[in-house]
Amino acid sequence: MADKKPPNGSRSDPGGAPELRRAPMREFSRSLPMSLLRAREAVMRQFRPSLRSYGLTEQQWRILRALTTVDTIEVTELARVAFLLGPSLSRILRDLEARELIERRTAEADLRRGVVSISPKGLKLIEAVAPNSEAIYAEITHRYGARKLGELQDMLAELEHSLAAMELAGEGDAGPDE
Repeated sequence: MADKKPPNGSRSDPGGAPELRRAPMREFSRSLPMSLLRAREAVMRQFRPSLRSYGLTEQQWRILRALTTVDTIEVTELARVAFLLGPSLSRILRDLEARELIERRTAEADLRRGVVSISPKGLKLIEAVAPNSEAIYAEITHRYGARKLGELQDMLAELEHSLAAMELAGEGDAGPDE
């Protein structure tokens, strides 16, 4: 009688346990994107309760924080600096505008473009959230170490710059999640 393969195509040992398929790649848990995502999640877990208590999502907070660094910014540039896709940003901006946390208007130089700025009410919210945010940063710094945290931020910036140089050389044609 011929050996029959299980319907899913995987082989199994005589005891019936499925054999693991191995890809010719590093372990999934050791991939750089997964390591960065796990670290990001660990950090954001510290901030989410505080943001929620102020009625903010991570993305809304990211936008408000970005807006504190400029007088005004074009919507397309805001999407780039806040790492948000246009449709998501449009929805978030509508909500922030309805809450009067931002102000939107048409760019004077090009009426097809929109510009955004933080409103006085948005600045007051930032001022209210800031002490909690800084306390969380202080706790992260205490647990991880100021020197190590500074080195990590320097290394991440260096990684970002070296990969940007790779993209400029035409080598970074992969999709965003690869």
